[in-house]
Amino acid sequence: MNLILLGPPGAGKGTQARHLVDDRNMIQLSTGDMLREAKDSGTEMGEIVAGVMARGDLVTDEIVIGLIREKLEGDKAGGFIFDGFPRTLAQADALGELLAEKGEVLDAVVEMKVDDEALVQRITARSTCGACGEVYNDITKPQPADGKCSNCGAADFKRRADDNEDSLKNRLMEYYKKTSPLIGYYYAKGDLKTVNGLGEISDVKAEIESALG
Repeated sequence: MNLILLGPPGAGKGTQARHLVDDRNMIQLSTGDMLREAKDSGTEMGEIVAGVMARGDLVTDEIVIGLIREKLEGDKAGGFIFDGFPRTLAQADALGELLAEKGEVLDAVVEMKVDDEALVQRITARSTCGACGEVYNDITKPQPADGKCSNCGAADFKRRADDNEDSLKNRLMEYYKKTSPLIGYYYAKGDLKTVNGLGEISDVKAEIESALG
């Protein structure tokens, strides 16, 4: 199964992707992770990525599609989760063409729908374990009293510098301008499944499982 997780910053896409990786043996293709991996790989594509990042230039769609192509030609495991790509209609077209070229299909697009104000309140209270990525929240899931991650035992908690109200509102505006048109795009194709992204993690997970069948 190949699927796209859609949703604004902080909707919980990364958390749900980890569940899908664990439960369905899927491979999460996060744009940021792929770029960091490529930069340090020493491959021809890696050298291109390293050069672009060293110059401070924006990574082009062609580079990201090239990285995804490499992944599609490797181990497919239980399928791919596209996390953070596509972000625009042009990228969606490019991904569709690549999947067709490789004999793959897109099985579902899961939109994690949220209420903006509730999302801002949730994300400004967010922190993560620097070792394993476990997510905590000052209100709904505080850091353990002993100061150690309940998942891995590390004591390295981090807050993103841009997890503040003004920055989040700017990121949401950018999402709605560039990425939200994808919702209509995939709805028209019959691929879109919508879940409540602001539920408890276990509830969102159950909704996604139900949507995927």
